[in-house]
Amino acid sequence: MRVALAQIVSGADPDANAALVGQWAARAAGQGAELVVFPEATMRAFGHRLTTVAEPLDGPWAARVRAIAAEHQIVIAAGMFTPGRDERHVRNTLLVTGPGVEASYDKIHVYDAFGFTESSTVDPGDQIVTVQAGELCFGLAICYDIRFPRLFTALARAGAQAAIVVASWAAGEGKVGAWQTLARARAMDSTMFVLACGQGDPATTGAEVSGRAPTGVGHSLVAGPTGRVLAEAGAAPGLLVADLDPGEVPRARAVLPVLASARDL
Repeated sequence: MRVALAQIVSGADPDANAALVGQWAARAAGQGAELVVFPEATMRAFGHRLTTVAEPLDGPWAARVRAIAAEHQIVIAAGMFTPGRDERHVRNTLLVTGPGVEASYDKIHVYDAFGFTESSTVDPGDQIVTVQAGELCFGLAICYDIRFPRLFTALARAGAQAAIVVASWAAGEGKVGAWQTLARARAMDSTMFVLACGQGDPATTGAEVSGRAPTGVGHSLVAGPTGRVLAEAGAAPGLLVADLDPGEVPRARAVLPVLASARDL
């Protein structure tokens, strides 16, 4: 199964960001991808007010993404914001949509770390989500989720053979290395593919960054079920394409049965 990771740099305007989805989805489809993953906060970059753009899953922004997916006959995974419990809160949502595919996931682990308090404006989700797309079952995760191994093993036990992780990773000393290590570790924890798609580094495009917002460092990657990196991007925007062999997952689980051997302690 051919997949693509569209490492874009989104901005403040949801319409302009939807246009980016259209452009990069066309490129991915042109390269034969059945699935293209866009980062967290594709709808609007962090550093801008989120409550003013949050829309339900049947709203116009999601409808436009569905139309793009239908036009190019490709499954699209893209980060957006949906309404939260009141006018001051949103949910950090991953939409997955395309021919015969419709799912969404609300980020479970909100980013209250490194001086950030995402919980002040973002309501956490409480359900794991898997979705069948093409030959693989995908588990869904967003950014800070990648630091929690039990989520990924739970997804694997629920049938996932691959995980889609979208992010807008915060910059800082050692953060790129942490992102790369965590993506590979979660693949090894769960013996499944990990498609880790982050926002590109805005500095590579000349985009302005507001305050300390986590706006991305790039380095999207695809890791195999033994942690081997199959493809990796740099800091700048780009399209990463990889071919996934569904048979690799059961082979890895046969020789490295960490899921079967795990004990509750």
